[in-house]
Amino acid sequence: MNEKIHTEIEAMSTISTALSELDQDAVRRVLQWANQLFQVKTPIAITPTADSPEPLVPAENQYAGIPELFNAANPTTGLERVLVVAYWFQIQEGVDDWDSFQINKELKHLGYPSGNITRDLDTLMARSPRLVIQVRKEGKTQQARKRYKLTIEGVKTVRNMVNANQ
Repeated sequence: MNEKIHTEIEAMSTISTALSELDQDAVRRVLQWANQLFQVKTPIAITPTADSPEPLVPAENQYAGIPELFNAANPTTGLERVLVVAYWFQIQEGVDDWDSFQINKELKHLGYPSGNITRDLDTLMARSPRLVIQVRKEGKTQQARKRYKLTIEGVKTVRNMVNANQ
């Protein structure tokens, strides 16, 4: 048997054993945590129960465009607006990373351009926990285009904004 397949089957067996001892709500929470930790591209369908401790964000790709997600999240600050648009590209569109130009272009279309998108992203990277991380720089000059990614905490922040407005 292929080593990779064997390792995958062992992982499934371990997970199955661990989850079989938990109730349905605990299984849901563990799977939701794992999905966020490993940032799985294909969303795992997790059905909330009547006694779920927290509301779940609507299924990914539910929004027809950035304006609909923006309306659902209702960001009130410039930094929140940056996070929502970044969430669109990373989660809804499934891109691995994005640059500041993409984000500010969409913010301009929405009527909320950033006065200094680089400063905004630096602020989000300086927070604890970090909401954004820089994943690479394309070029050697100081002005070279940088690529960014939302952290798990950044994704949670946007999901909490959407959940708070439901």
